[in-house]
Amino acid sequence: MKTARTFYTIVPVVLIALLAVFVMTGCKDKENMAIAESNSREIAAIPVSVTVVEPVSIQDVVFLPGETEAYEDVKVAANAAGRVEWIGPHEGQTVQKGALLAKIDVSAHKAALEHAKAACNLANDLCERRRRLYANKIIAREELDQSETQLKLALTDLDQIKVRYNHGFPKSPITGIINHLYVDVGEYADIGKPIADIVNIDKIKINVRVPELDVRYVKRGQKTPIKIDAFAERPLIGTVDFVSFKADPATKTFLVRSVIDNREHDIRPGMIGRVAFVRRIIADTVAVPLFAIVDKGGERMVFIEKDGIAESRTISIGVIEGDRVQITNGLNVGDHLIVKGHTEVEDGMKVTGQ
Repeated sequence: MKTARTFYTIVPVVLIALLAVFVMTGCKDKENMAIAESNSREIAAIPVSVTVVEPVSIQDVVFLPGETEAYEDVKVAANAAGRVEWIGPHEGQTVQKGALLAKIDVSAHKAALEHAKAACNLANDLCERRRRLYANKIIAREELDQSETQLKLALTDLDQIKVRYNHGFPKSPITGIINHLYVDVGEYADIGKPIADIVNIDKIKINVRVPELDVRYVKRGQKTPIKIDAFAERPLIGTVDFVSFKADPATKTFLVRSVIDNREHDIRPGMIGRVAFVRRIIADTVAVPLFAIVDKGGERMVFIEKDGIAESRTISIGVIEGDRVQITNGLNVGDHLIVKGHTEVEDGMKVTGQ
């Protein structure tokens, strides 16, 4: 009986020991599998796209905001006082230079004009008669001189009255569009009262304020890339036609005006845009696409491929031109820059370039 009890005591112990061995063996196998999988992942190369870094030229460009204005903007005012009898063009209409804009009642000047014309005719007739008489030695030279002086005075008076009379017929000084009419028919217009605002937008000016450190790079006749916010997708080229010779005392900036062709009249005065001025051209430098740069803990970095291994490079940047940037330190000509897949790799990882 004692032997049987001993046997039944030993069996559970053995079973427990065997179970422990199986459990430990299973855990070890799982651990080995995990290590194998990890090693497999480490060994697998990350597919990337690379490009060879070559020397390039890059432009150092400054973009400055500005506002558009009409190439010509003229406000025509009344030079004669009177009731407005007639208005020719309507708002939005194109008028030619010299076109009649309105008629102002100048009946008083009309009467004076007729009187002055009659006085001139009489003075001229008298002068002609005395010239014949003087030629025949019938009158003295003094009488002829007196008649010629009277004729000159009459002609001067006539010219002055003509000017006052013509002031009742304001005309357009430019070819342009009637942007606004300030008077209506029947309204009384005083001298100096605006009649019409006329704009020429066949060309558009855009004015920018250039800092004193940059104005030395701007020259009259220089071509300037321009973007108007309302037409951001359309590249425009302007020409500098004025550079101020004196700085604004408050801002210490210089007014620069660039002119854009605007035959379609779609760019309008008062729009906001940006004008690009080239400071300098940097030749034989290194530049990369902006998207190739990654930020690692506040440091700007790029990845290159070297012998199938990803290698990180801390870089310093310089001039930005469009979607690329100059690299002043950290990257060399001939390096194999990773431009696709660079966000998936770490320093020392195996990569396969395409």
